[in-house]
Order: sequence, then structure tokens, then C-alpha cells
Amino acid sequence: MKSLLKIFTCLALLACASFAYAEPVVPTINKGDTAWMIVATVLVILMVIPGLALFYGGMVRAKNMLSILMQVFVIFAMMSILWAIYGYSVAFTEGNAFFGSFSKLFLKGITPDSMAATFSKGVYIPEFIYVAFQLTFAGITPALIIGAFAERVKFSAILLFMLLWFSFAYLPMAHMVWYWTGPDAYTDAAAAEAAGATAGFLFQKGALDFAGGTVVHINAGIAGLIGCIMVGKRIGFKKESLAPHSVTMTMIGASLLWVGWFGFNVGSNLEANGLAALVFINTLLASAAATLSWVGAEWLIRGKPSMLGGASGAVAGLVAITPACGWSGPMGAIFLGLFVGAVCFWSVTFLKAKLGYDDSLDAFGVHGVGGMIGALGTAVVASPALGGTGVWDYVANGVAEYNMLGQLGSQLWGVLICIIWSGVVSFIAFKLVDVLIGLRVSEDVEREGLDINEHGETAYHM
Repeated sequence: MKSLLKIFTCLALLACASFAYAEPVVPTINKGDTAWMIVATVLVILMVIPGLALFYGGMVRAKNMLSILMQVFVIFAMMSILWAIYGYSVAFTEGNAFFGSFSKLFLKGITPDSMAATFSKGVYIPEFIYVAFQLTFAGITPALIIGAFAERVKFSAILLFMLLWFSFAYLPMAHMVWYWTGPDAYTDAAAAEAAGATAGFLFQKGALDFAGGTVVHINAGIAGLIGCIMVGKRIGFKKESLAPHSVTMTMIGASLLWVGWFGFNVGSNLEANGLAALVFINTLLASAAATLSWVGAEWLIRGKPSMLGGASGAVAGLVAITPACGWSGPMGAIFLGLFVGAVCFWSVTFLKAKLGYDDSLDAFGVHGVGGMIGALGTAVVASPALGGTGVWDYVANGVAEYNMLGQLGSQLWGVLICIIWSGVVSFIAFKLVDVLIGLRVSEDVEREGLDINEHGETAYHM
């Protein structure tokens, strides 16, 4: 019996030894995650061209339709090249708390075998698809800004402004909010502290932004507000009809935005798993709720529900759920959508009229205001007590204890820094462009339309 016990003891020790000396698991790329990220990236491109272009284009007068299409199209192309040259490196490499380094200029060192971390330990995707996915965010964010001062700014001035704003507003915000070393670095408390010290400033502050409430929407919304004030009001503002020339086009654009937004939000999960499914349903429900909320508010106050209101409500819901989509539960998403739809309707009607600025296509009223609501609301809907997921602790490998007030403080950090940073950069950039080449077209050009004068062609031949 004793000899048998010794044999079992030896076998147990050998088994333990084999586990102890086993080679560590080599991180590998998951083909399913990779396939999903390719699809998600294409969906975000669909959001921009043609989605955003048609959404904005339908809301301007016919004489300026082509100018909007051209601006969105060329901005996306321009940002794509800048992203590959230096944008990705500045946003997503280790540097300081506000800017990355130049170590990956021209995508140097990235190969088909390079890997980018996801949000699960040991799970990676090809770095090239991560570069491409983040490129689409860098492409759509500057394009959102043009809605605030549509129909009155030179094409050349827009491109020069976008070069400056992308470099000094978008890239540092992306780095501050999203840059970290990845979950594998968080092995114990000391390692987590060391890894956290290399992350972006707002990441260190604990600000949650799953897919771009601060980086994309508040950032662009504030730039748009500064722009429309500095450029000035359209000729005929509140004196003649400036009504949309094709609400049909706007509805088509809004629908493409809604479809593409699943790539925007669900793709930000970087993995095809259960959390991605949660993000999907949150995105769907929030937008649906905001559509109903905006339409209901408009119906109640103005007596008739409009298609333009429905389309705007859908986008407002998508904006608000963007920062919260990975932390909210489905009911929290509905609550956020209902709230933001009514508030954004108020912001583009009563607030805009009260303050008197000419935000042509309500870039600030929807993206700026909706982004702030979503960013701050994330602290509420993320609470496990309210059906949220809470925040994951990578050291304990479990959900951390949740403090709603503490998280609200972190979210406030993100909102305030974004407002100040984007506001200051935007003001300086607009001022510089105005001094160098002038911002606004002449009165004759504005009256005749930007299509024929800026681009030598028109959207329609009748």
C-alpha cells in the first residue's frame, strides 16, 4: 500500500512539474475576430461614404449638394493618407500622456505578422486591420465638423483646417483616451501600475469611451461650434428659406449611418464574442428609442412629426450610446436613447435659437450635445446595479467594485478636457486659416452656390 502511495505521489509531482515547466501559451490571431474586424471596417467606411455625405447633403440647398459630397469624400481620402504617414504612430504608440511617438511613421515595422491587442488576455488581431479600423474613425470625425458651417466656407480652407485639426486635436484625444499597452501587461498590481503609467492621460483618469463619445463626437461638435461662430451666419439666415433640398437623401444617409454604426460600435470590441452581441443590441435599441423620443417631442411641441426629425433622432441615439455601448445593459441603452432624443431636439431648436449661432446641419446640437450626454450617462448605465457590465479588473480577472460617483468624476474629466482641447485647437486653426487664405467664400459665390463656383459642376441638371 505504501509503495502504491509513493507511485501516485511521484506521478502527481511529475504532473505538477510538467505544468510548471510547460512553455507559455504563444498569443495567436483568431481568424473569426479578424474576419469580423474586416467587415466592421468596411461598415464604417459605408458610414462616411456614402452615409454621412448623403445625410448632410440632403439637408443643404440644391446649389450646395455637390460641395458637401466633395468635402466628405476628399476629407476621408486625405485623413486616410495622413493616418498612414503619421497619425497612427502619434495616436497609438507609447510616448507621453498626450502624444504617442514617431516610432511607426509610415507604418514602419508593421508586417502581416504584427499583432494588436484586444480586450482579452492572449487574444490578438492583425495590426494592419487595427490600423485600418482606426483609420476610419480618423476619417469620419473631421468630416462631421463640416455640418456646422456648411454652404459658406472655401474648399481649400476646409482642407487646410482639417490638416491642422487632425494633427493637434484628433490625434492627441485618441491617444489620451484609447492608448494603453493591452491586457496582457496587467499581471499583478505592480505591473498594472507600471502599464497604466504609460497609457493616455484620460485612460489613466479612468474615463470610459468605448467607441468615441469624446474622441469623435464631442471633439467634432466643439470644433463645429467654434467654426460656425467664427465663420458667421449664412446669408439670409432667419430671413429666407434655408430648408433641406432633399429629406429623401437625408433619410437614406441616416439609414446608412445606422447600419454602418454597427461596425463603428461593435467593431470597437475588437472581438466577435458575447460582449460584441451586447454592443450590437445596445446600439440598435438606443437609436430606436432616440428616434421615437425626438419624433414624440417634435409632435408634441410643433404639432407634426417630421422625417428630418426622425433621422436626426436616430443619429442622436447612435451618438449617445457610442461611449456607453460596451458597458450598458439593453434597458440602460433604451433609457439613454429616450433621454438624448428629447434633449437634442431641444438643443437644435430652442438652444440654437436662444444663442443665435448658425450651426447649419446641427453638428454641435447632435454630436456635441449628444456626445456629452452619452459620455456622462456612461457612468450611470455602466453600473451593475442598473444592468450594466461594470468595469473589468485585469489583475483580479473579474468585475471591479463599482462607484458611480467616482466614475462620473472620471467621465467629467474626459468631457471637460475634450471641450477645452478641441475648443482651443479649433480656434487657433480657424484663425490661422483665415489669415492665410480666408475662410469664407464671397457673397456672390455664396448666393450662386458652392457647387458651380468651387467645383465647376452641379449635383443636378434639370
